[in-house]
Amino acid sequence: MKVVRGLDSDACRLPRSVLTIGNFDGLHRGHQQLLAQGAVFAANRKAPLVALTFEPHPIAILRPEAAPPRLMHLDQKLDHLARHGVDVVVIAETTTNLLGLEADRFIERLVGRLHPTHIVEGATFGFGRGRSGNPDTLRELGDRLGFEARIIPPLQLTIDDDETVTVSSSVIRTLITDGRVHLAALAMGRPYAVTGSVVTGDGRGKGMGFPTANLNDIETLIPGDGVYAGTARVGDVKCLAGISIGTNPTFSGTARKVEAHLLDFHDRVNERTVHVEFGRRLRDQRAFGSTEALVAQIDEDIQAVREHGAHSEATPFRLRDQHSGDEAK
Repeated sequence: MKVVRGLDSDACRLPRSVLTIGNFDGLHRGHQQLLAQGAVFAANRKAPLVALTFEPHPIAILRPEAAPPRLMHLDQKLDHLARHGVDVVVIAETTTNLLGLEADRFIERLVGRLHPTHIVEGATFGFGRGRSGNPDTLRELGDRLGFEARIIPPLQLTIDDDETVTVSSSVIRTLITDGRVHLAALAMGRPYAVTGSVVTGDGRGKGMGFPTANLNDIETLIPGDGVYAGTARVGDVKCLAGISIGTNPTFSGTARKVEAHLLDFHDRVNERTVHVEFGRRLRDQRAFGSTEALVAQIDEDIQAVREHGAHSEATPFRLRDQHSGDEAK
């Protein structure tokens, strides 16, 4: 996959393309649906599939205080765009001048450089100054400028008996913040993950027999407080992990921490990078009356982590019945 930085780059010129535009944060199943349709058009017309994305997020320029936390780093986004069939990614530098372009001027600029035969977008697509452009605007511009606008219906998932959501990055952020990481995984098509560097902690977990990797410098959204079952990757080694997010209420802590106990992992982790994937939330954070009571609970948590890992081998999203080994219906 080719990465082009800047709309004014000499490399940002193509004789034809199929284009999709967006932030693509989280590269969720709604995004994947757009890319799949775009890839079909691109293959049929022997044209590259181009994804135009923005760095940083436009809201970070327009209203920095309201900028949403990232679901993934730029390099992760590029990796997933490549996995979903994108041939060229154009990373547009988000500036006030770019955001100030009227809707028609913005599309005219892209057409003049990328010459799309199709522009594929979702039903809520907004573009141009103040997001004045919408799918109807895009269709009108397509008729005038010589491309076909294809608008893909929103992707909806029934995530609970009485809850149906339209898949979007903002909905996924809400699920993650609420600790419903297993539902966020359904909407994303993979487990939610964070990456951090390990710093020295207070050693309390090691003293109780459960050493933890204290993750620092996490630049993406951290799930809500609680204890989670998941996995961790250190270098090329992957293992099960119990992840605790919160303030250590048993010890009257105040700083919010992300700590991962790596099961059956015996190498040094300090100052290394750890990638943690969240499987499901096990319980709330709470204060225990004694260290002994906390240790007993951690033992139960570790057993739950092992059971989750064993029962989710076939797919990261579907638990197996703990007694029969059959997939839960």
